[in-house]
Amino acid sequence: MSIPKREDGAPWRNLYGRRKGKPLRPGQAEHMETTLEALRPPGIGWDENPDRVPLDLEALFGDARPLWLEIGFGGGEHLLAMAARYPDVGFIGCEPFINGVAMLVPRIAEAGLENVRVHPGDARDVLDVIPAGRLEKVFLLYPDPWPKKKHHRRRFMNPTALDPLAKAMAPGAELRVATDIEDYVRHSLEAVARHPDFEWTAERAADWREPWADWTRTRYEAKAVREGRTPHYLSFRKCT
Repeated sequence: MSIPKREDGAPWRNLYGRRKGKPLRPGQAEHMETTLEALRPPGIGWDENPDRVPLDLEALFGDARPLWLEIGFGGGEHLLAMAARYPDVGFIGCEPFINGVAMLVPRIAEAGLENVRVHPGDARDVLDVIPAGRLEKVFLLYPDPWPKKKHHRRRFMNPTALDPLAKAMAPGAELRVATDIEDYVRHSLEAVARHPDFEWTAERAADWREPWADWTRTRYEAKAVREGRTPHYLSFRKCT
């Protein structure tokens, strides 16, 4: 059975829903044509790199700095704050929802951040071309929970995404997952328990009830709290 392909030649393997929302404002549209093009890492698209040749990360950031990845950055609040807090770290943010990308890109330019690159698409396209063992920290914050059971296979916390993620992560690297959906917590813990390359690092209840010391609340978390849902913070380690 052949695997369906997207127009750019990539396998059809969506973990996300809609790509676009409201029409972009003129200023946002201009940034998408100019600023985004300067921030977009070359060699990720399947049309330009069908052989999936690994990225030259030293050329991308100018040195061999640590590399962190945010999968689905939403409005970009967390990514922006972390890039400002850790200027010596290289960040790649992935977000298929164009309106989220359009919110973040102007703010990167305004802040003058030079350590952020943005891929407006599927994070697994990035994982395909990250050299093995280079990611030192990964963030999966308030991912689409895909609540219907028939859609659970589209959740990121499944072998189809965890396998390439494990390959791209360095031994001892950290995967942070934040969610307000208890079933996604259960699903994530079950997925990690079955995966040989990851382990849950929690030792006490506060480890999943309290945010990380450098945490920046996202708009999705603020909405969850307003609506009475409880955030959960899961930390996993890439085994050696």
